[in-house]
Amino acid sequence: MTTAPSRSDRRISPVFVGLAAVAAVSGWAVWTGYADATAFAVFLFVTAMWVVSLCLHEYAHARTALHSGDISIGAKGYLTLNPLKYTHALLSIVLPVLFVILGGIGLPGGAVYIERGRIRGRWRHSLISAAGPLTNVLFAVVCTAPFWLDALDGVPVVFRFALAFLALLQVTAAILNFVPVPGLDGYGVIEPWLSHGVRRQVEPFAPFGLIAVFGLLWVPEVNAAFFDAVDALLRGLGVSDIETYCGRDFFQFWRERDGLCASLG
Repeated sequence: MTTAPSRSDRRISPVFVGLAAVAAVSGWAVWTGYADATAFAVFLFVTAMWVVSLCLHEYAHARTALHSGDISIGAKGYLTLNPLKYTHALLSIVLPVLFVILGGIGLPGGAVYIERGRIRGRWRHSLISAAGPLTNVLFAVVCTAPFWLDALDGVPVVFRFALAFLALLQVTAAILNFVPVPGLDGYGVIEPWLSHGVRRQVEPFAPFGLIAVFGLLWVPEVNAAFFDAVDALLRGLGVSDIETYCGRDFFQFWRERDGLCASLG
C-alpha cells in the first residue's frame, strides 16, 4: 500500500543544492569578471541554471500530480529535485544540455512517471501536463524582468548577455513543450479531452513525437520561422537579438569570439 510522502521524501537533494551553488558562484564570476574567465563562467552559469530549471520543470509535474491524487510520487524521489531520480535522465538532463551546447535550443523532456489511474478528473490530468512548461514560462518571466522593467542600470553587460541567452532557452522550451504532439506536454494537456479511440490510434506515435518536432526544426524554413517567432517574443519583453546572440557567443567559450560581442563585452 502506497502512503503519503514523508518528510524525507520531500527533503531537497544535495545534488540540487550543488547545482544551485554552481549557478550562484559562476553567476558571481560572470558579474565580476573574476580572473578573466568570463566566457567559461557564462557557460557554467547558463548550464547550471538550465539544469536547475529542468529540475523545477519535473518537480512541477510531480507536485501537481501529488496534489491531484498520486501519492506514490514521494517514494519515487521526484519531490527532492534530484535529477538522478528521473526515470529518463538521458531525455531530461543529458540531451537537453547537449542541445543547448550544440545549438542553443531548449529541448523539452519528460521524465517523471505518474500513475494516472490514481487521478480523477480531466482538468487535473491537463494541469499536471501543463505544470512543467508553465514553470519554463515563469522562469522566462524572471529572466526577462530586468529587461522589461528597465532595471539594467549597473548590470555588467556580459551578465546581461548570459541572462538574455538563458531567457531564450526558457522561451524555446516553453513553446516546444506546449506543441500538441504525442510525447510532449502539449499533447498531455489535450489528451484527456480526446475520445478513447483517438487516444489509442495516437499512442503508438508517442515515442517519435519529439524526434518529429526536432526533425522539422532541421528544415531551414521551419527553423527560421520558429526563431523569428522566439526573437519577436523576446523583443516584446525588452530583450534584443544582439543580446541573445552575444549570450550564445560567450556561452560557447570553445569558439572564437565574435568581434562585435567581444567589443561589447
